[in-house]
Amino acid sequence: MQTLPNPTKTPNPQPIFDTSIKRRKTRPVKVGSITIGGGNPVVVQSMINEDTLDIDGSVAGIRRLHEIGCEIVRVTVPSMAHAKALAEIKQKLQETYQAVPLVADVHHNGMKIALEVAKHVDKVRINPGLYVFEKPKADRSEYTDAEFAEIGEKIRETLEPLVISLRDQGKALRIGVNHGSLAERMLFTYGDTPEGMVESALEFIRICESLDFRNIVISLKASRAPVMVAAYRLMAHRMDELGMDYPLHLGVTEAGDGEYGRIKSTAGIAPLLADGIGDTIRVSLTEAPEKEIPVCYSILQALGLRKTMVEYVACPSCGRTLFNLEEVLHKVREATKHLTGLDIAVMGCIVNGPGEMADADYGYVGKQPGYISLYRGRDEIKKVPESQGVAELIDLIKSDDRWVEP
Repeated sequence: MQTLPNPTKTPNPQPIFDTSIKRRKTRPVKVGSITIGGGNPVVVQSMINEDTLDIDGSVAGIRRLHEIGCEIVRVTVPSMAHAKALAEIKQKLQETYQAVPLVADVHHNGMKIALEVAKHVDKVRINPGLYVFEKPKADRSEYTDAEFAEIGEKIRETLEPLVISLRDQGKALRIGVNHGSLAERMLFTYGDTPEGMVESALEFIRICESLDFRNIVISLKASRAPVMVAAYRLMAHRMDELGMDYPLHLGVTEAGDGEYGRIKSTAGIAPLLADGIGDTIRVSLTEAPEKEIPVCYSILQALGLRKTMVEYVACPSCGRTLFNLEEVLHKVREATKHLTGLDIAVMGCIVNGPGEMADADYGYVGKQPGYISLYRGRDEIKKVPESQGVAELIDLIKSDDRWVEP
């Protein structure tokens, strides 16, 4: 049988996959004591649901959020009375707790409200689709260039006093575009698309830049994760083209509640963060605002962007598992969950550990019935009866001087 010679092959170069996230370079924007962008850790935000006219309730709500790790708190200001109430809220926070970075949410025809509230908060959030409200016309079929320009000039006249006020005070502005409230002329010109969202933001950015104001954060939220992801990716692309470096605030708006609300928010926020896009996040749940914060930190921790809790590595359990994995993981977590910064693996058998837990600081591995092995990194330290496993794990952590009392 004839044997053909092996042809000389030039191997294709293999792509290099980097497991670290390379964050998009953005300018730093100060919001009170917190800085968004500029390479700083991704900032966690939420919003109280108390009526801003309720001074004591609002102060309590802001404090609850801040005490569990919310770094910037947003409040709604639908009227001038609400705007003035923020002065009392800020003062009472300082007297009874501490200064908390505050953002005021301003919507319909909000120039007068925004100018008042800018005196009392660290950042003002405006919605380009509502800040200068365009009443839809039922018989409209298009916007002429003249009409488009006329409304653009009205926006500038309305926005300019706020921009100057924030610029002169050294405060910040969030240009917060929402997919569900795009201005009518943007809908006619670009359709109900991410492009319309991006162009809406750029129109406001250009006005700010013409007034030498760049203390800006951008958001482009949507209630559907694919639309939200596309809008932010397009915004980052357009800013790169235009030489802009504004930080982005990420969020899926109106995500709902429960497990699906958390999954939906993660589906929108996590892909962008993995791309290096995003400097601050909010998970918007139809629940108490305090329940949003753990979800934010879980997303950031899962991506390696912030370390705020113990990282537990655990196999899903199978027929090889030599102990009740769910029960043991619970015991290990309850004993060690305060040791922020550690990675601890709980593995049911020698097949999954130690190889699958190689990056963990400590490992708890089933090796034979009734016994577990404790690891430090890749090294097996001791084998102990299962009944003593958690206590022995704690002793091992203590022996390395990495234990702190709860």
